[in-house]
Amino acid sequence: MFVASRRDLLGLCLASLWCGCAAGSGRAPPASAPSPLLGKPLPTIKRRTLTGESLDSNALAGRVVVVKFFAEYCAPCKKTLPAAQAAHVARPEVTFIGVSEDEHSSTAEDMVRLFALSFPVIHDSGQVLSGRFRVSDLPATFVAGKDGIVRWVGGEHQDESALGDAIDQALR
Repeated sequence: MFVASRRDLLGLCLASLWCGCAAGSGRAPPASAPSPLLGKPLPTIKRRTLTGESLDSNALAGRVVVVKFFAEYCAPCKKTLPAAQAAHVARPEVTFIGVSEDEHSSTAEDMVRLFALSFPVIHDSGQVLSGRFRVSDLPATFVAGKDGIVRWVGGEHQDESALGDAIDQALR
């Protein structure tokens, strides 16, 4: 019969925490792109969407939030937008916000149609939000947990499953 000591139990608990809260998925959390926002509160977004609706991120407390920055001229964005749309459809309990960095709102509207985006999209006229989020390269995707803290940042080299894995981690 095996009798575990307190030290053994503490070691097992710490190992399970370190190895991942991904126990249910069998995967480790995806690597995040570097960002000064990791571990910090998601910056506030108070804007009108392309459809004219008012969006205030402060009203999203207690929800996992994904903020996806993109632009028409960004080739990697065209690869990651379909994954963001698929994740949005698969996870209705998560709030997705698209932020277009295009020069004209008409270009942003074209992107919404092209990729059949069903989440709200904001045209970031003057790149105010990209500055607030410290976005220097596109695409950039921020996943904040229910506590409003940025838990993961995806960049140009994220694979399609990384966003889904990051969201699953934030939902736990």
